[in-house]
Amino acid sequence: MDDWDASNWTATVLIAYVTLRILVRVVAPGFVPVSRRPSSGMAWVVLILLFPFFGLAAWWGLGNTSIGGVRRERQTSATHYLNGHLGRGEVASPDAVTPEHISSAMRLNEHLGAFPPGASSEVSLYPDYDDSILAMAEIIDTATQWVHAEFYITAWDESTEPFFAALVRATERGVPVRLLFDHLGTRGLPVYKELRRKLARTAIEWHAMLPVRLGRDFTRRVDLRNHRKILVIDGTVAVMGSQNMTEPGYNKPKNHKAGRKWVELTCRVDGALARCLDAVFANDWYVETGQALWGELEAIPNTAQSSGPGEVLGQVIPSGPGIRAENNLRLFTSLIYGARHRLSLTSPYFVPDESLLYAVTTAAQRGVDVELFVGEQGDQFMVWHAQRSYYQALLESGVKIYLYQAPLVLHSKHFSVDDDVVVIGSSNMDLRSFALNYEVSMMLTGREVVERVKAVEDGYRARSRLLTEQDWSQRSLVNRYLDNVMRLTAALQ
Repeated sequence: MDDWDASNWTATVLIAYVTLRILVRVVAPGFVPVSRRPSSGMAWVVLILLFPFFGLAAWWGLGNTSIGGVRRERQTSATHYLNGHLGRGEVASPDAVTPEHISSAMRLNEHLGAFPPGASSEVSLYPDYDDSILAMAEIIDTATQWVHAEFYITAWDESTEPFFAALVRATERGVPVRLLFDHLGTRGLPVYKELRRKLARTAIEWHAMLPVRLGRDFTRRVDLRNHRKILVIDGTVAVMGSQNMTEPGYNKPKNHKAGRKWVELTCRVDGALARCLDAVFANDWYVETGQALWGELEAIPNTAQSSGPGEVLGQVIPSGPGIRAENNLRLFTSLIYGARHRLSLTSPYFVPDESLLYAVTTAAQRGVDVELFVGEQGDQFMVWHAQRSYYQALLESGVKIYLYQAPLVLHSKHFSVDDDVVVIGSSNMDLRSFALNYEVSMMLTGREVVERVKAVEDGYRARSRLLTEQDWSQRSLVNRYLDNVMRLTAALQ
């Protein structure tokens, strides 16, 4: 009897296992691809068909973009407030010389949840890493109302000491200082505990964004990150771009040993654009803390009723989970399709979806002079190999690929189109920045600002080598294999 029961149970378990495997494979294709791009849906379905239980568990934990119920409610509330109250009295309209495709892009941005166009009386670029930090410290020393700082990665080290010293001086003057940094992004640094100890000895009010706590984030996808980099003073002056608040080697001995330093670009604006960047910070502060800063935003003077002579017309575009579907990607492709003569792209992680790849290659095929700046070496194994898998299609279409020479890491994120428009910010041209990260981009128009960005691009070109189809054809079979495999894994978003 015992032997019969054991055999019976074994058969029952085996039948249940096989039935469940079949059920998972049959049901998954009908539910997994919902509300996601076809390539991503197909990648998840293939993974589940090959490894049903592992694939289903991975999809359950990483296949959604939920930020959790409380954060979702707060973000919806903040978005409703900002859309109804901020910026409507200071909308700056494109002038007669603004190309129609840029005016159309501004309307697209606003429709997809971005702010209306606004003007800045001055735009300054900081391509030098240390100069950018010193410039931010100088701006902080002018604060009289508040200081709002938000960085994906934050460290209090020798390079960032001027920045934090300025923050402390502001608190000593009685100025409220609020600091946000991404939990996982910052926790990965070896100086994370030191940062917390130093902050605890100050009057700076700080919070980690999207913290991962066991038992409290079951409904939230844990690899959703806030990748924004913003500094706002009094709601009237702001700095944003690609640079994290850490020393240029990210406090990692292996980077120092290799001589590896990050190359960035940040941008200072004022007026309406600064106020919009402060609104992005206020949104993130409210989502993390529940503390509303709307009164402070309403107290900022409306300084830009329209764009006047000498002012730069622009638009701030926040993106991420909970914001209208991939609005940064839609902006990028829209502007690229509008290119007539030249297109220069800079992205450390270039892993496009089909729409962006087609936009870039189509531009080259219709005679636009297209160049792409990427790193000669990658700091992230999987992303770097996924990026390389697109080089063949780009080269065949006529895109010029410039490899920024190691050991420096080109981490800037921006692109310029003709002599008309530039986009700068925290967003990479990859699937993660389009679908999973909170990012902020800023579109700026006009020949003068484009010329300054072109000067930065000239500096990149001088330090890069041009990749040729012949060079690329000689890469090893191992690298070809890794490139293609990592391209498939990149689709699992």
